[in-house]
Amino acid sequence: MLQRIADFWAAYASTLSYGMVNAFFALATYATLSAGILSFAAVTFGAAGGFLGAQLVLHSGLPMVAIFVLSGCAGLAMALVIAVVFLRLSSHWMALASLALVLITRVFVLNAPVLTGGVNGLSIPQRLPMGWLAVALGIVVIGFYTLHHSWYGIAARAVREDPSVAACMGIDARRIQFIAFGVSGIVGGLGGIMLALYLQFVSPDTFFIGVAFTMIAGTVLGGSHHWFGPVLGAAVFTALPTIMQAIVPDIQDIANGVALLLIMIFLPRGLIDPRAIRLRRVAR
Repeated sequence: MLQRIADFWAAYASTLSYGMVNAFFALATYATLSAGILSFAAVTFGAAGGFLGAQLVLHSGLPMVAIFVLSGCAGLAMALVIAVVFLRLSSHWMALASLALVLITRVFVLNAPVLTGGVNGLSIPQRLPMGWLAVALGIVVIGFYTLHHSWYGIAARAVREDPSVAACMGIDARRIQFIAFGVSGIVGGLGGIMLALYLQFVSPDTFFIGVAFTMIAGTVLGGSHHWFGPVLGAAVFTALPTIMQAIVPDIQDIANGVALLLIMIFLPRGLIDPRAIRLRRVAR
């Protein structure tokens, strides 16, 4: 029995770590989506935190906790600057602008070799222990739980459902969305350094379209109406290819697509749907 557990851990520990890293980006996306904003800017926040953290690991000698804090602050600073510009746009234009921002970020990374290593990227000799990753994710999850039950969480849900009604209730939608960008920046910056330490390498392709797809897929799959949905969605989205490879290796990609389609068809609001839970309680 112990040997089976050890074999299972050896086979899937890396997948578990990667799932936790993806959870940071999914939560960063949820932070803005919870206030009614579809944005892919968390990729840029992750790049800011990831490259700054990589430079600090290579040259500063700071303790890991300090590097995490500074990476989160880098994402926050980037988010506040971007929020000032993006919040002037309407929702669909904001989504398009955030996609353009992902492309601009890659161009900047390619053309700033002193900061980012350019096309060659940066190799990081230090790997992040899973314990550190789990503790950091736990702290972030507790933070989202607290925000969900605070005045901000109530206001954000009101803004997301109907900004006009929220304004009639005295809620400043722009203020709530500005805070949402700040939260997304902190979590995205942390996700950036976590990804950098997990891969032990960062390059222009590390923070690009693949991360954008992963974070939005994890958020939608898990459920964008509850803070725990992105965590669960990131775990499922990360683990599904590994599971399918073990079960049906010959048609792995097809099986992945079919599984995701079935989840979307039968659970259109994600794996965690607070409205469905409330309806079941009323029915009982």
